Amino acid sequence: MDTTTAKILDGKALAQKIHAELQQQIETLAPEIGRPPGLAVVMVGDNPASAAYVRNKEKACAQVGIASFGKHLPTEATQAELEQLIAELNQDERVDGILVQLPVPQQLNAVTLLNQIDPDKDADGLHPMNMGRLVRGESGLRSCTPAGVMRILQEYDIPLSGKHAVVVGRSILVGKPQALMLLEANATVTIAHSKSPDLAAITRNADILIAAVGRAKMITADMVKPGAVVIDVGINRVTDAAGKSRLVGDVDFEAVVNVASCITPVPGGVGAMTVAMLLDNTVFSYRRRHGK
Repeated sequence: MDTTTAKILDGKALAQKIHAELQQQIETLAPEIGRPPGLAVVMVGDNPASAAYVRNKEKACAQVGIASFGKHLPTEATQAELEQLIAELNQDERVDGILVQLPVPQQLNAVTLLNQIDPDKDADGLHPMNMGRLVRGESGLRSCTPAGVMRILQEYDIPLSGKHAVVVGRSILVGKPQALMLLEANATVTIAHSKSPDLAAITRNADILIAAVGRAKMITADMVKPGAVVIDVGINRVTDAAGKSRLVGDVDFEAVVNVASCITPVPGGVGAMTVAMLLDNTVFSYRRRHGK
């Protein structure tokens, strides 16, 4: 029996490569334009996971030379205060990208807030205008996580044209935009989700399987076609019997690594790419606003 294990698709290494490329672009452009690119991350409340994500993003900005305009509001901030802040950031000439860290406290309407962001400063690529551009195949800011997945596939020369791609998950953050990006690359796309009967029968048909459901180790070895490319978007924190917690994906990595031809690890896969694409979007917006 063939016991070869899958090739690991290293998102962390690719993210570092993208950071280095962006840093070079900024070093060239900032003196011409007269300022570095700017990213404003708006965070409400003190969700520890969100705080860690925001610190990560600000650290990555500092590494590549993007100015951070972090705005941290108390948990009890009102919708009107946030809308006012977003309006100010839309007008601020130093800011090229705006991101509202989700989730936001219950009293706030996240969708309304995201829709207030100037579509050309929408660093997360979630504004309906940018989603529409994606549907139409037009240039624009792209949702960071699925764009990161596409960059991994591109980096490792994984052919998509004519391949059957299955996306498990249909969220507006990942599943839907991911399916559209794969379609744009001429893949045949199936979207499966929690209501799909016999999920394993669908996933076993995939040449490229993308798991984005948020359920730890849900994709098992018997759900994967031998030789498939498996991309794990899930990030789930699990605690073992000894009370030690670690991050795992939506894919049972230890088992699937023996079936797939290529696989992304968790951590070190798609997560690192999400931040890289956020920075990429910010620089894209900066260049476009200055005709570079």
